[in-house]
This record gives sequence, structure tokens and C-alpha cells, in this order.
Amino acid sequence: MEPTSTALATDAVIASVAYAAGKRSGDVVLDDISEVLKQPGTFVWIGLCEPDEPLLRKVQNEFGLHDLAIEDALTAHQRPKLERYDNSLFIVLRTAQLGRPSIPDRCAVEYGETHVFLGRNFVVTVRHGSATSYAGVRTRAESTPKLLKQGPAFVCYTVMDFIVDQYFPIVAALEEELQHLENHIFSESFSRETTTQIYRLRRDLLALKRVVSPVIEMSLRLSRFEDEQIPAASRPYFRDVYDHCLRINEMIDSVRDLLGTALEAHLSLISVSQNEDTRKLAAWAAIIAVPTMVAGIYGMNFDVMPELRWAFGYPLVVAATVGICLTLYVRFRKSHWL
Repeated sequence: MEPTSTALATDAVIASVAYAAGKRSGDVVLDDISEVLKQPGTFVWIGLCEPDEPLLRKVQNEFGLHDLAIEDALTAHQRPKLERYDNSLFIVLRTAQLGRPSIPDRCAVEYGETHVFLGRNFVVTVRHGSATSYAGVRTRAESTPKLLKQGPAFVCYTVMDFIVDQYFPIVAALEEELQHLENHIFSESFSRETTTQIYRLRRDLLALKRVVSPVIEMSLRLSRFEDEQIPAASRPYFRDVYDHCLRINEMIDSVRDLLGTALEAHLSLISVSQNEDTRKLAAWAAIIAVPTMVAGIYGMNFDVMPELRWAFGYPLVVAATVGICLTLYVRFRKSHWL
């Protein structure tokens, strides 16, 4: 039965297309998928966006997907993973993209999920949450018919490669935010907001690392997967995804190390600033102690006091007090206490 072009049954179905010999054959109605899959050399690529349970159950019946995989695809909020079922592989990937920051010079990251059902002659992609459309991915795959002949495995690679490439701008944005933060630490006054921003940036890096790290092992497994779902010709492409993930993971670790150094520098500068303030307070306290001591002595009720009846006694005491205070001030200035 030839695939037919028709209106899709639901808005959740972004595309349902059959491919043969590396070229697009046409759109496929969901009810006709099982018949199209019987054609030799043909595979189907369906793209879904936040489908409901009836639609997923319909897709499950057409492709014979496992119940547990369908439940995961329906509920979402899964960790990145690769699971093998009877006739298919189930892959969960976390998508990430830059959002609109509420505060200038800060990076806002929006996360979503993409689930991939990969079989010998079909691939189903399910998007949840914030995720960029895969229309460009489909166009890219269709522009290389020689590679598209490899079947669903090559489609899975293009999807994974697209998702992983979206991590690079996020790491670059986090690095730029770190640079702004370093400039603020070393050039502006200290504030509690700076410490808060350091911890928030560190939390963002940890969140991104939890997204990237599982994909390293996943892509390595796919590059060594000896199964009909991943033909030998497609395995080197997953090694390319593996290399990209390693680069991103190393970049994240580098930013984390620099962020830890920035935090230590920030705390050290705060400590130095506090010590300087303490020294200034101690110096002024020593200077003020001199007139306080003199006033305390002459404020006592004694009849016999040094130079009490002398006409130049008061000016002399005041001059001596001011002289001592000035001497202390000069000494403290030379020692950089003031």
C-alpha cells in the first residue's frame, strides 16, 4: 500500500512521513502505518509534540511498543536513559535552550524532554516542554539521501546531534556570565547579591551537567550497539555525538572550577575588606582614647592636680593631646591602617 497525503488527525502529530531508498515517499495516515511498514526498504518517521494518552496508545498499537516505554513518554519528567525492549530502543534526552533572562547579564535556561522510539523500520520522536522544533532536523536529514538510506538509526543520530549542539550556546552563555561576575567581584563593592549569583550560577552548571553526563554513556553504547536497530554504518556517527558530549562536559567542568576559584576569591576579598575595616576602627579607637584619657584624668574631683593653677596649663594639655593624636594618626597612615 502506498503512503497517502492527508490531513493529520491531531495537532499533536507534527509530521508522519514514510521514506524509501533515502527519499521522502509521502505523508502517512496513522491508521495506515502498519501497512506501510510491510513494504521492504521503507521506514516511517513520526514526530509528536506533547501527545495525549489516546494518541500514544494508537501509536503503540501501530508499532507494537512496550507499555512501560509508553508510560514514560506520557508522563515525561524522566532522566536521560537508554532502554531496550522487544522490537525497539527507547531513548530519553533532555533538551535545553536559552530563554529570555529577567535580569541583564544572567543566563536563563529552559529544559524540556525528547523521547525517541527506535525500531528497525520506524522512529518516533516525542517532544515535551521547552524544545526547539525538529523541522530543521528533518530537512537536514532529507538533504542527504545517501545517509538517510541507513534508516531510522541515522534519524536518531540527527536528533541526538541537534539536541547536543543546543548545549554549546548555553555553556558559552554561562561562561560569559562568569566573566561578568568576575569583573564585578574584582572591580565593584562587595554585596550579598554577588554571593547569591555565584551559587545560582553553580546550580545552573550542575543542572546542565546532569543533562549532559548521561548522554556520554548513552552515545558510547549506541556507537558499540550490535543490533539491527543500529547498523554498522551508523555507529561512527554516534561516536561523533560522544565526542561532542565529552567537549561540553569538559567545558562545564572548566567553568565550575573557575566558578569555585571566583567564590574563593570573593570570600577572600571580603575577609580582607573586613580586616581593613577592623584595623581602621582600632586605629581611630586608639586616637580617640588619648583625649578621652586626658579628659578623664582632669575630670576627677581632686584639689591638687598637675599644673592646675598654672595659666598655661590648659593650653599645654590641649596642645599635648592634639600632638599625641596627630602623631598616632601619622604612624597609622604610614602603616596603612588608615
